[in-house]
Amino acid sequence: MKATLRGLVLAILGVLIVPVSTMGHHGSASFDNSKEVTLKGTVTEWLWANPHCFLKVDAKDDSGSVRNWNLEFGNPTDITSRGYSRRTFKVGDEITVTVTPVKSGAPIGRARVVTLASGEKL
Repeated sequence: MKATLRGLVLAILGVLIVPVSTMGHHGSASFDNSKEVTLKGTVTEWLWANPHCFLKVDAKDDSGSVRNWNLEFGNPTDITSRGYSRRTFKVGDEITVTVTPVKSGAPIGRARVVTLASGEKL
C-alpha cells in the first residue's frame, strides 16, 4: 500500500513540475505581431498540408531585389472556412498579401490577408 501511495504522489508531483509552456503550441513567438508587411508578387509554390499550409511568393524588396517569401497559413480545415482550397493558388499567379513578418528580418511571415488578381480578398 505504501509503495502504491508513494508512486501516486510521485506521479502527481511529476505532472505538476512539468512547465505549462511544454504543453502548448507556441508557434507565434518568432513573429513580430506589431508589424505588417504588404507584398506584391508571384506564387512559386502552394503547399496544402497539416499542420500548416505554406505559400511561397517571389516579391521585390525595397532595394528592388527579388526575395522568395515563405508564408504560413493555418491548417487546411481552418482555412477552408475562409475561402482557401487546395486549388486557390497556382504557380505564376500574381497576388498581394499582407503578412506578419518574423522578428529576424528573414523573408518569412504569417499570412493575414490575400488579394487575388481578380480583386477577391481571402
